[in-house]
Amino acid sequence: MGKGNELIGTRTRFILTICAGSFLLFLVQPMIARMALPRLGGAPSVWNSAMLVYQALLLAGYAYAHLLGRFPARRQALIHLGLFLLSAIFLPIGLATWQPPQQMEPALWVLWLLAASIGPLFFVVAAQAPLLQRWYALAEGRDPYPLYAASNLGSFAGLIAYPLLVEPFLALRAQSLFWSLCYGALFFLVYVSARRLPPDAPGEVASEAADTPAPGRRQMLHWLALSAVPSGLMLATSLYLTTDIVTMPLLWVLPLGLYLLSFSAAFATRRGVADLCSLIAPIILLIGACIAFTGTIHFPVFVALGILAVLFVVSTALHARLYDQRPAAAHLTRFYLLLSVGGMIGGLFCALIAPLIFDWTYEYPALLAAAALLLPAREATLRLPRLLWESPARRVWLATAMLLAGLVLSIIGGGLVPGWTSPLIKTICFTTIIAFGVLALGHRLLGAGILLYLMLCLSGWEKLSQSASGMLTRSYFGVYGVADRDGKERILFHGTTLHGIQNLTKGRETDPTSYYAPLSGVGMALGHAPTLFGPHARIDVVGLGAGTLACYIRPGQTWRFYEIDPAMVAIARNPADFSFLSRCQPHADIVIGDARMTIAQQPAGGADLLVIDAFSSDSIPMHLLTREALDIYGRRLARNGVLLIHISNRYLDLRPVVAGDAAAEGWHARLRHYVPDKRDEARHYAASLWVALSRDPAQLDRLEYLTRPQDWQLLRPRPGFSAWTDDHASILPVLKIRP
Repeated sequence: MGKGNELIGTRTRFILTICAGSFLLFLVQPMIARMALPRLGGAPSVWNSAMLVYQALLLAGYAYAHLLGRFPARRQALIHLGLFLLSAIFLPIGLATWQPPQQMEPALWVLWLLAASIGPLFFVVAAQAPLLQRWYALAEGRDPYPLYAASNLGSFAGLIAYPLLVEPFLALRAQSLFWSLCYGALFFLVYVSARRLPPDAPGEVASEAADTPAPGRRQMLHWLALSAVPSGLMLATSLYLTTDIVTMPLLWVLPLGLYLLSFSAAFATRRGVADLCSLIAPIILLIGACIAFTGTIHFPVFVALGILAVLFVVSTALHARLYDQRPAAAHLTRFYLLLSVGGMIGGLFCALIAPLIFDWTYEYPALLAAAALLLPAREATLRLPRLLWESPARRVWLATAMLLAGLVLSIIGGGLVPGWTSPLIKTICFTTIIAFGVLALGHRLLGAGILLYLMLCLSGWEKLSQSASGMLTRSYFGVYGVADRDGKERILFHGTTLHGIQNLTKGRETDPTSYYAPLSGVGMALGHAPTLFGPHARIDVVGLGAGTLACYIRPGQTWRFYEIDPAMVAIARNPADFSFLSRCQPHADIVIGDARMTIAQQPAGGADLLVIDAFSSDSIPMHLLTREALDIYGRRLARNGVLLIHISNRYLDLRPVVAGDAAAEGWHARLRHYVPDKRDEARHYAASLWVALSRDPAQLDRLEYLTRPQDWQLLRPRPGFSAWTDDHASILPVLKIRP
């Protein structure tokens, strides 16, 4: 009985230490990303770059844990605890103050900054899971792999705790202090666990390894593939969510959290969830194929839930294959090292390689097809497919016929055959391909081919044609598309959000459209700028877009644009795409860089009107709406200057944010909610929310007088709402219940 209690106590001790380390490891990820927002901006690729740094440091930690196996157990503990103390000199954890050279690539600068900020601390904590599992095997001689499930539960808890508990209630300084104190507690837990190691175990690990054959090269390559694809899917899913909703830890952690939970399900002692996911994964992949190219214009929340379900089920199925192929405990650290290498490969592919070789997010459908190839081949569950594939000879010709028929159906359903483009024909084609996919269940090569044809049928061919014609542009900051509609208008889109419209009708090419209509808040302010500020008004615009606002310029005015993405500047300057700039401001002054950083470098009082319209897709970089940001804008503006902020958003009500910041900084605010009538809709005007702010209330009164008082509403702070700051901000209070 005493021995049983001792075993339980040791197991609990190791589980607690592993969970605590994983909790801290994944608590720091969204925390550092949140700290980085004011300096790095809110582009979705910033989070992917951050994930790449985390995976690289995790790989380094796993390699270190693997190399420690060369030493006796107690010496491993001394080395690890010593490194723990040495890394503590980097506490309290925070973001390094290093500034990049002006010409340094954003991707490289982000990687270097994050690695320099958290590298030593993250490295030592990252080694916890494999190292403690080996110590447990040495101390108790029991299977250590189920402890990996506990590790990932701790990681998931850390991720969820940040947006739900830590971020809303603790400022960044307090978050840093909290993490640093927990680091000290973790050192104590590691020490307590290390005391359970045998006092004299020279060569104990080596002798165990000698009795177990090392995994072969083919086996290790399979491990790499099975770990790389889920990692890539996680990053591709994160890119989608943060592009079309909001750049915030709450959404960053959802894909990563499900990815970690898939490890917990796959490595758990009870196999129910893992077996279920392995069974339904081929069907779930068909669902993923249906939404891979279709976008989220209709039912975006359901589509988001769909791709999250695809991520979890497919990741669990692939990680379950890893668990089934796990080696003996003697090779545990090598196994986890290769898993980390695979995760790093998936991260490199999505964060660095894909933006260079693709002009759209083709990595997501490519990873779905790769997942289909990696799923285990199994006998079909349904009776009809089993009967079809019983005969080997029939299997060959039937699979060939289905692949050829699927290709033809995808071409017809994709609208590539003139005269065969009706919705009915498209529906027949893609439902037939889905039926083929059901019949192909359990057959990897055939299933992957049918999956590819389904994606091509559902807008895949259209997306490829846009790429071939040069309509798409991809940069570190986003994916943009330029397209003509009905020969009457040209549109600029990012994700599923429209960012610019230009009339192609002769004589109307320079008419402001979309959110920038003459009766919108920004249209009214720019239209009356000569009266408000005189004939030599100085106007700054953050966010270039298609260049629509450029055509509000009047003789004598001085304009300056701020744009973070050079790719967007190239689109706006190219008359073949949009001619707003070439017609209205061919020599426009454009400053490239993050808006906060570049405006802070400009002379004080150098602008009369400052327009903030820098939100990519429907995501918002929070650092542009904090009190510190408002202070930077105020320094740039003249004393009687006016600040215009665009807050149209499908998912967030940003009025309390701007009102709270304005009240805290002593600004006065008016809101203009413009809704076009039927006639204006025909001119391609769009509904918009603009807030006008000024430290001079008389200037806002003049703006109201020049337009109509009823066009503007007084913007009052929401009771109990805390103004956003760089140190503390949460979007939970401003989430819209319905998009």
